[in-house]
Amino acid sequence: MVALDIEGSAGRGNEALLTIREVLARSVREALALSGVDWDACLRHDLGDGLRVTVPAGTWKARLIHPFVPELAARLRAHNRTAGELTRVRVRMALHAGDVRLGPDGEVAGGALETLARLLDAPRARAALAEAPPSVPVALLVSRHFHDETVRHGYPGIDPEDFRRVSVTAKEFTADAWLHLPGHRAASPPPEEPAAAGHAPAPAAEGAGTHYQMTNRASGHGVINATQHGTQHVYVGRTP
Repeated sequence: MVALDIEGSAGRGNEALLTIREVLARSVREALALSGVDWDACLRHDLGDGLRVTVPAGTWKARLIHPFVPELAARLRAHNRTAGELTRVRVRMALHAGDVRLGPDGEVAGGALETLARLLDAPRARAALAEAPPSVPVALLVSRHFHDETVRHGYPGIDPEDFRRVSVTAKEFTADAWLHLPGHRAASPPPEEPAAAGHAPAPAAEGAGTHYQMTNRASGHGVINATQHGTQHVYVGRTP
């Protein structure tokens, strides 16, 4: 299952909304076709300013990472190069897999869809897309299940190093997911604030495995060499 939501779609007006919806649907359809997925065999649900697609059972999940994701990103990027401000398309995207139930009218239901919806609405994905360069049109969150069965194996075209593990909390849902920005390596978490001169960094939590090493000039014409890993040992010697 894949779900997509257009960033900042509100307030663009009806004409622009119709245009960006069509651009997204066409781009998804073409990218799926290149991934060997029959658009007509998919169950599609309109999300207003986005789209949810349930692909046929038996589809190889790795194909929804590669080539689907880079092909989708390439099409949106090409569109955005010539689009005006109101018709540019950048999307948050979520991927998950699981059992669903089909109703008599073709509607899809099940707990797996709830997970997909929480991933799509995750603040992590919103922030990642907002902070990425304008040339990055997609911020993807992959569920743990999808990651474990596809990404981590490094199938052709998939580099596990391009996915960063993040924690997702949305409503009552809390889980790990993997963030991917096609064409742009996801930023690492911000570094800790540097310690003030002459002071050691704050001790690491027990069991965290954090290791600090520092060398500071002391006021007593000596050098302090300290290694911090639990207990701190300080050796003071006079300089030559």
